[in-house]
Amino acid sequence: AILRLCIQFLIQISISTVNCSASVSKSIARAFDDSILADYPNVDGIVPLTHSTGCGMAGSGSRHYEQLTRTLAGFARHPNIGAYIILGLGCEVASAENLIHDRGLTNVTINGQYVGEGHIDGNAPIHMTIQESGGTRKTVERGVAQLKELLPQANKAVRTEVEASELILGTECGGSDGNSGVTANPALGIAGDMLIACGGTSILAETTEVYGAEHLLTRRAKSPEVGRKLIELIKWWEWYASTFDVKIDNNPSPGNKAGGLTTIYEKSLGAVAKGGYAALSAVYRYAEPVTEKGFVFMDSPGFDPPSVTGMVAGGANVICFTTGRGSCYGCKPVPSIKICTNTPTFERLSDDMDINAGVVLEGVPVEEVGRHIFDTILEVASGKKTKSELHGIGDEEFIPWQIGPVL
Repeated sequence: AILRLCIQFLIQISISTVNCSASVSKSIARAFDDSILADYPNVDGIVPLTHSTGCGMAGSGSRHYEQLTRTLAGFARHPNIGAYIILGLGCEVASAENLIHDRGLTNVTINGQYVGEGHIDGNAPIHMTIQESGGTRKTVERGVAQLKELLPQANKAVRTEVEASELILGTECGGSDGNSGVTANPALGIAGDMLIACGGTSILAETTEVYGAEHLLTRRAKSPEVGRKLIELIKWWEWYASTFDVKIDNNPSPGNKAGGLTTIYEKSLGAVAKGGYAALSAVYRYAEPVTEKGFVFMDSPGFDPPSVTGMVAGGANVICFTTGRGSCYGCKPVPSIKICTNTPTFERLSDDMDINAGVVLEGVPVEEVGRHIFDTILEVASGKKTKSELHGIGDEEFIPWQIGPVL
C-alpha cells in the first residue's frame, strides 16, 4: 500500500523541561493566531508541550529522570514535529542542557563531547531559560521571535508518498465496556495485522490491562527472551503497586464496571485482542524508540494520556483508540482515530467518534470492520482529519508517566 505519510507538521513551541516554564510556553503559543500561520500552509499549528514534573526528583541515572527525558526527546524527534525550542526555568533537575546532552539533540559538542544529530539543517535546537532571559515577559518575546524565525524552515516540509511500512500504529482502549473485546478491539487487531502484512508496526501497551492475559502474548513471542521481558514487566508492576498498598487486579474503573466489565481479567482478555495474531517481535520500555517491525509491546500504565504519550514518544504516528463508554481523547502531534464498540454510544457521541464497530453486534463480520479501520488509518495518514483534530483537541493530553517520588 502507498500512502502520503506526512500527517501534519506542528511547530512544537517549546519542550518545557519543567512545570515552572509551562505557563510561559502557553503564552508563547497564544501569540500565534491564524493570521500568522496563514503564510505557512504546511504548518498545522503551534503546540506547547507542558507537564507537571521536571524537578524535585533524582537526576541522571534515576528511572524517573531517564523516563522523562526519553519522553521529551521522543517528541522532539517525532517526524510530525517541524521545529521546536526547549524552554526551562533555569535551576531544574531536568535542565535544557541536560536534555540536549543526555538525549543527543544536537550535532555540536558540549564540554568536548559529541552528542548526536541536530533537528533543523544540522543546527543545535534553540533553548532558553526564564532566569537567563530576564523574566516572563522577555522570555515570551524571545520565544515568539525565535519561533517566527523557524516557521519558514518548518514550512519547507511537504508531503511525499511512502510505503505503508513506514507507519507505526499505537493502539489504546479507554472507557471500555463489555462490547470492547467482541467488536472494536478484535477489529482493530485485524487492522493491525493488515498493517504488519504491509511491513508496518503495531504497538500494544497498557501493561496493567494485559494482566491476567499475558500468557496469550508470551506464547506468541518470537523468542524466549522477548517472552521473559514481558513477564518481568508484569512482576515489576506487581511490586510497584504493592509499594503503594494497591493491587493491579483492581483496575476496572467505575465506568468499566457500569459497562459490564467486573474484573481485570475480563478487561485484559478484551484489551489483548487489539494485538491481533502476529508474533510478538519486541518488548519496549516506556517511550523507548520503536525500531522493530511487526507486533510489539510497550510498557505503560492503563491511564490513557500517559499510555499514548509513551507510544507517541516511541514513534507512533497514528493512534487508534477504542471506547465503549465514550472518549474525546486527542494527542497532538498525532491523530487519534476513535473506534466505538456499540451503536448507541456512537450515535450519542457522533461528534467525537470516527468509526462504529458496534455494527459487529448487528451482523457485520468483524473482518469487514477491521478492513474499514485499516482503510481509515491510511486515509488519516494521508491527511484526512479525525474528529479530535477537527475539535482541536490535544494540547492538554501530553502526560509523561511519573514513577518516582517528589523530593
